[in-house]
Amino acid sequence: MAEQHKPIDGLDEVNEALSKTEQAIEKYQKPILITVAVAVVVISLILCIRQFHFIPKEARAQDELFKGEFYFQTDSFRIAVNGNGGDYMGFEAIIDENGSTKAGNLAKAYAGICYMRLGEYDKAIKHLKGFSANDILISPALIGAIGDCYVETGNVKEGISFFEKAATKADNELLSPIYLKKADIAYKSMGNETAALKVYQTIKDKWSTSMEAADIDKYIERASLKK
Repeated sequence: MAEQHKPIDGLDEVNEALSKTEQAIEKYQKPILITVAVAVVVISLILCIRQFHFIPKEARAQDELFKGEFYFQTDSFRIAVNGNGGDYMGFEAIIDENGSTKAGNLAKAYAGICYMRLGEYDKAIKHLKGFSANDILISPALIGAIGDCYVETGNVKEGISFFEKAATKADNELLSPIYLKKADIAYKSMGNETAALKVYQTIKDKWSTSMEAADIDKYIERASLKK
């Protein structure tokens, strides 16, 4: 007669499960502890870098940016960009040394406008494109400024694309019609009355209560006759 095995009772099942768990823990304990230790070190390092590097770096950059804003507001654009040779480094240096900070990002916008006012449009385009923001007022204004720079360099077609991007980005009756009007002027400078007419129609259809739409029918009629 075959030997009958005694069933394992509930306590034996628990003990057997615990034994297997202990074996698994013992087997994987070292790699688990190493992983946890590495995670702790990485987190500590990130916090230390933030506390002792990025926060002071941001503060220093903000101090320099504040000085630069004074020169910017007084139309001293060359000094604003390059510094005063003394206690102010200039927007370019702020960007080079602190480009990853919020102040460094703003310095790109300031430098771009400075170069635009100085007639150095390629440098203006470079810095304005480097600025990152999603503000409904600042971002469209800088996109539109890029369009102005392209027009000034003779690249009217590229300028138009940025005027239209600015109008789309703004998406309001205060700014959008302004950039569409810029696009219209640029289209007409190229002799493209058909595209100009489409711009007029967009202003009329989408921004009918804007100042630019007040006498839009007159412009639509003129553009229609020139098609």
